[in-house]
Amino acid sequence: MCKACPDTGHKSGCATQASRPADSSGRRFKILDAVLDKAAKGPLWLKDSRIAGCVVDAVDRGESILGHYALEAFVVMPNHVHLLIAPRIPIRRITNGLKGVTARDANRILGRTGRPFWQDESFDHWVRSPAELNRIRVYIESNPVSAGLADRPEDWLWSSASRSKPGPLNKDSH
Repeated sequence: MCKACPDTGHKSGCATQASRPADSSGRRFKILDAVLDKAAKGPLWLKDSRIAGCVVDAVDRGESILGHYALEAFVVMPNHVHLLIAPRIPIRRITNGLKGVTARDANRILGRTGRPFWQDESFDHWVRSPAELNRIRVYIESNPVSAGLADRPEDWLWSSASRSKPGPLNKDSH
């Protein structure tokens, strides 16, 4: 049984599970994420505040204007994005919509046309309990600290942790 989600009966695969099998999808995710965080080569376009801002705006628009999901947490890293949502439409539509609009905006800023911006793949995981939701939220918002980009999660501007408004993302509101 998953120690991170004992009340679910689920056996393995939690992205944030402390004790997981050597070849679980959660372990592979954390290893890949650590590699991405340390990347010094390859496209780091999201370091550009104009592009990071476009991504944050699109994430906010998906929740507040389009109503495609309830946003739980996010972070825009220099070469990837973490998004924790409760979807209201199919994930594929959300992913395609976010990647489409942000690729168009980013390529315009970069002066690129007809070239891919995002990689095709993505990682998704069903959250099975409130405790797991909180662990993943903390993991996402702490990612800039783990990568050495910020001293505290709230110092990274391109993250839900930097927002001061009360709400489900603010621990004080629970």
